[in-house]
Amino acid sequence: MKTNQWLALCILVVSLGFAPTLAAQSPNTPPPAPVPPQIMAAQKVFISNAGGESFESVINQTVFHGGPDRPYNQFYAAMKSWGRYEVVPAPADADLVLEISWALEDTGLKLPVLGQIRVVIVDPKTRITLWSFTEYVRGALLLGNRDKNFDQAMNTVVERMKKLVAPAAATTEGERK
Repeated sequence: MKTNQWLALCILVVSLGFAPTLAAQSPNTPPPAPVPPQIMAAQKVFISNAGGESFESVINQTVFHGGPDRPYNQFYAAMKSWGRYEVVPAPADADLVLEISWALEDTGLKLPVLGQIRVVIVDPKTRITLWSFTEYVRGALLLGNRDKNFDQAMNTVVERMKKLVAPAAATTEGERK
């Protein structure tokens, strides 16, 4: 092996040794943007059922148990049990509107492969979207597994909502102590 080839090989080996270190260093990423103050300050929410696809059947197979209002009913129950917000019966009484919808993707197979749960947080005064979450529901052959996948996706949506307002909750708890 010639000296130039040997030197090039050594440089390559040394530079590859530093590759994991260089890859671990991320470029300067901006700090997280602020959460709109309306979300952090809200105490009352109205939960809107924006509807979506039918849960009844696709090509004579039940998609999920619970009918077409399952996303609304499940999200409503989760928000009530969380207790962070007072759920009010009219949007006029709310600081935020939480609009939940469901979309079903049909890939042409005998059952849906993928669906999505979407929550949009709207300022009822301006009707501006402040934030949104979309969580995908994995398809499954068995109805029970599709139900479990739906529950898992709904739990993820609720957890994302909780994390969004977590700084406000921590501040509120700190003020109480």
